[in-house]
Amino acid sequence: MVYEFAKYPDETLVVFSDIRKKENGEEYIRISFERPTENGFDTVGFELPSYDIVEKEGDYTDEEIQEFREVVEKGAHLFFKYAREGGIKSA
Repeated sequence: MVYEFAKYPDETLVVFSDIRKKENGEEYIRISFERPTENGFDTVGFELPSYDIVEKEGDYTDEEIQEFREVVEKGAHLFFKYAREGGIKSA
């Protein structure tokens, strides 16, 4: 399952996965930043809890990627919380 977290003014959509397990039993989630383009999407994907970039395609700048990393680092606990709860509940 994938859940929406936020949408930026440039149409970048921030989504996160449900909690998944690796073969060794470690839990992880993916957070992706996706911006539509004429030919598809610019995409940067991070994995928590490692904070590794696991996908990078398109034309995001180094500055944008650093901003995304900060969002992931500062919001890691929220991503896990909302992944456990089945997404963000809004009124």
